[in-house]
This record gives sequence, C-alpha cells and structure tokens, in this order.
Amino acid sequence: MTPVNLRVAVLGAAVTAAVLLPLAATAGPADPLGRAGGLVRSAEVHGGGDEETGGDAKTGSYGEGEGPWKGLGPAPRTPSESTASATPADPPAPPPPSAPPVPTAPERVTRCGPELASPGGAEAQTCVLNEGADVWARTYYRNATRRELDAFLTLMAPGGRTVQVRCGVPAQDEPGTCETPRERGAGPVTAYTAVAEFAGAGEGGSTPLLLRAGSNTADREGS
Repeated sequence: MTPVNLRVAVLGAAVTAAVLLPLAATAGPADPLGRAGGLVRSAEVHGGGDEETGGDAKTGSYGEGEGPWKGLGPAPRTPSESTASATPADPPAPPPPSAPPVPTAPERVTRCGPELASPGGAEAQTCVLNEGADVWARTYYRNATRRELDAFLTLMAPGGRTVQVRCGVPAQDEPGTCETPRERGAGPVTAYTAVAEFAGAGEGGSTPLLLRAGSNTADREGS
C-alpha cells in the first residue's frame, strides 16, 4: 500500500469513530432500554380498551366515585351522617311507674223472702243486704189500698239486738222502698233477719195489721 492510500484509510477510520462515539454514548445500554419499553407496552395493553369492540382506552387518575370499583361497598357518608354516628344516642326513658290498682267495690249480697200481698191490695218483699262489712234491711212495697199506710221495718241482729224504722206509705199504686240505716256486721250475714209490717196510718195500736213480710220463709204471713 502506498503512503497516500494509507493516509486516506487512517483519515476515514478517524471520521467513522468520530461519528459513532457520540451515538453510542447517547443510546446507553441496550438491555435496560428493552426492559423499560416492555413495561410501557404492558401498561398500554392493560390500560387500553377492547381491541375487538373498538373501546377507547382510559388512562390517568379516576375522579371521585369513579374507577374500577365504582358502585361497590358502602356509599360515602355525608357530614350529617358522620356527626350522627359519632354522637351517642340518648338512653331510652324508663317506663312510668305503674299506677296502683283501683280498688274494686265490694260485692253486694241480697237475701230476700217471698213477695207477699194482702187482700186489700198491699204488696211487699223484705230483704237483708250485705256489702263489705255493712248490713241493713230493705223492703219493697206497692200500695193499692187507696189509703195511706205505715210500714214498720225491723232488722234483727245476732244476740237479740234490733234496729227499727217507720216509713210512710202514700196512697198510690207505685212501687217504693223503706230501709234501715247501715251498720257494721256483728256476725255472719246469715244470722240477720228482717221483717216489715204494714198497717193503716194514724190509727194507733188498734190498727189492724194488713201485711207482714219477712226475709225468711218462716216469716211468711198475710192477712
């Protein structure tokens, strides 16, 4: 090789080296570039739309309420709900105290003799009544005699004690009653008896007895 050709070859090699060295420094290692490119391509594949249906790829961040989990899980709480859940509920009020039971009225027991009537038109029925601890006598009458009568009602208690009242009976054919005052019972009510006697009013001891009606069957008398 002539000296001219040798100089030309050396100059060409120098020019080639000057061109290739900057390119090699800019490109950097081949393997890291390949790995980075693979990650980018993988992200594009996963983030892209459906190639078959032509869907658009959605990339970037999701807004509030969006994203792949939209519609799942509990809804976001509003400020009022957060405050309500944080505030403990008031304990239930205790039930009002129950009212004491209302005392019931004592049962009334009535023991009556038969209904009796006199030929002149007087009718009567006499009873012994018991309510709680109280005992008293009552007679029911009707006066169809067309004259006023006197009714003498006697309550006989155990031990021989008696209570007697006198009731005026008007001359009218209307039902009426005559009764003794109530008194505390001194024994079983079955030991009490009562009798009512009807006679003409104001005629003294000579007044004939028109009707006698007792609370027991043994006292049945009529005239």
